[in-house]
Amino acid sequence: MRVTAIIVAAGEGKRLGGRVSKSFLPIAGRPLVLRTLDRFFATQSIEKVILVVAEKELRQSQALIQNDPNLSHRPWVLQGGGATRQESVRRGLEKLDTDCEIVAIHDGARPFVSFSLIDRCVDEAYRIGAVVIGVPVRDTIKVVSEEHWVQATPARNTLWDIQTPQVFRKEIIVEAHEWGVRQAIEATDDAMLVERIGQPVFLLEGERTNIKITVPEDILLAEALLRDGRAC
Repeated sequence: MRVTAIIVAAGEGKRLGGRVSKSFLPIAGRPLVLRTLDRFFATQSIEKVILVVAEKELRQSQALIQNDPNLSHRPWVLQGGGATRQESVRRGLEKLDTDCEIVAIHDGARPFVSFSLIDRCVDEAYRIGAVVIGVPVRDTIKVVSEEHWVQATPARNTLWDIQTPQVFRKEIIVEAHEWGVRQAIEATDDAMLVERIGQPVFLLEGERTNIKITVPEDILLAEALLRDGRAC
């Protein structure tokens, strides 16, 4: 099967602060986006990567990858992102080859997902059609109104923190994003669009180390994971 990963790294990373774009932020000396690319090129299943970055960062991203001895010879293409994550993913889908069968969509800010988990997701998506990963929530979750009144407390054993990659057969994810455009729906993740078109989505248990770099404290955690040998 032909498998392509779309890695979305077009966000501004405002919550991290600083002058360096989140994609280029060094994690223990290696830019964040390169660490994420390392993971996907270490898999057995991913044949090609489409990296979606902000339009203003296309040239810098190209130079970064071309000058990296580990990645320069790999099959990758760049695509300019949109105003939202959903639009960035949709632009990534436009770059898929016609013979692509499976699409893995991943946040560029999750640099520690294991290559074995990526491969498992691809295998399950080929069998089932649509797969997400997540971990059970540890805390009690409250549903709260805009006025901050508690409205409900869902059963914790039914709640999962969803991660990426989310992996789909090509025809499913393309149809879902086209439906989202027609309905003017802005989803919080790609699986939400797939759910809305009536396609069942299967959950695989993810990894606690598959963290997303969002705030400065996440950088400290990421570097601690590297020091402890729990990530590489």
